[in-house]
Amino acid sequence: MIDKHGLLSAPIGRVLFNMSFPNLIGILTIYGGSLIDTFFISQLGTDALTAVSFTFPVAVVFASIAIGIGAAVSTNLARLIGAGHHDKAKNFLFDALLLTFLLVSVLVSLGIMAIDPLFTLMGANEKTLPLIHDYMLIWFISAPLLVLLMVGNQGIRATGDTRSPAIIMSVAAIINLVLDPFLIFGIGPFPRLEIQGAAIATLVSWVVSFTVSVYILVFKKQILEMMSLCKLRIKKNWKTLGHIARPAALMNMLNPIANGVILAMLARADQAAVAAYGAGIRLETLFIVVTMAMTSSLMPFVGQNLGAGQHKRAKEGMLLALRFAFVFQSLMYIPILLSGESIAKLFSSDPLVIDWLSFYIQVLPAAYGWLAIVIMFATCLNAYHRPLKSLVINVIRLFGLMLPLAALGMYLGGVKGLLIAIPVTNVIMGIACYIMACRITEHPSVKYTNNNSNGNSGSDSGVTNSADSVI
Repeated sequence: MIDKHGLLSAPIGRVLFNMSFPNLIGILTIYGGSLIDTFFISQLGTDALTAVSFTFPVAVVFASIAIGIGAAVSTNLARLIGAGHHDKAKNFLFDALLLTFLLVSVLVSLGIMAIDPLFTLMGANEKTLPLIHDYMLIWFISAPLLVLLMVGNQGIRATGDTRSPAIIMSVAAIINLVLDPFLIFGIGPFPRLEIQGAAIATLVSWVVSFTVSVYILVFKKQILEMMSLCKLRIKKNWKTLGHIARPAALMNMLNPIANGVILAMLARADQAAVAAYGAGIRLETLFIVVTMAMTSSLMPFVGQNLGAGQHKRAKEGMLLALRFAFVFQSLMYIPILLSGESIAKLFSSDPLVIDWLSFYIQVLPAAYGWLAIVIMFATCLNAYHRPLKSLVINVIRLFGLMLPLAALGMYLGGVKGLLIAIPVTNVIMGIACYIMACRITEHPSVKYTNNNSNGNSGSDSGVTNSADSVI
């Protein structure tokens, strides 16, 4: 087997850097575009910014499905590639994308029918509900493209290529950035569509990027091709996919559910706090962008090395990444703290929104180093084929700690008390996750077939999975 990207043999630090840097550029571009999108929408007023903030948990539900299926695609493809089963990898990716399309299409249909009751339940009022309806109708139509794009990009990353997905996401961000002001404000020959314009710009960007992703998978990587609909093969691959995808998707869907609960708490206290929290969530993604970039690199690195039987190298890479991310995110808190109010003023002219967003920026990033450990370790557990452990960690973090502490904080200190509960939760879980990472070992019943066969023999997935063991 050719180790083109050096995942199995090159120095660990250099490999992770070479893989993470393109990821960093791509994520910076896409989330930078998202922040600019938020900035343009904020110019329409507090109601528009609040409306988009309410839509965030629903958007993250679809992203969570993509992350869950993508995690299963990434770790299984990486193991198959690491073990030399390239034909089986093609079959697996096709079947995974087929399941993705069918699942998301059903959810889109349900989502369109439930827009008004869902967001009313979350606390949207008569001012924001019509804006949410205008935005989400278009967003739901474009959602299948987003999810397929994210899963396809994980297939590319599984080969060790992080540059191509970065380019794809950068293209999406640039198209969205260029179209936003024209469609939102009606510049030149374009009509003034306001919040609908932002959704249309996003739709166009995903259409183009999805096309580029399919081209790379089919023609450059030659890891995707049309397959016959073999019921037995599809059933086996979906079962293998589901072993990681179900708990991973559920794990990621817990985050928007928890955010939805927090938004509901805030909505009953202060609508300006809702707008600030929505902007803060988007800022948070940018603040932890290095962590996100390294997390995307760890999946194929750990997966390929485990597939090749190099367990010690996989663990060394994981621990190195955890330590680096903790130190980096902790140091990043200093410039974030010093520029909190200036950043907040970019997103609103409403004094109340500025006050709440400034407080968010001052408090939550203090624990981003510990949050980085939680995110990266939970992701690595998928590569170790222990998705249930990853799910349990997130359930404990969100529903065992964060929401009870947020409710207590709201009772004792209002909005500020609620926000303080979030970094406290991340510190507790970060310490626990680092201890578990130091103790993790490869499950003895996960078998690897480390040869250069064309995939016509051995098990269908290249690995044999059993129930998760205790870490």
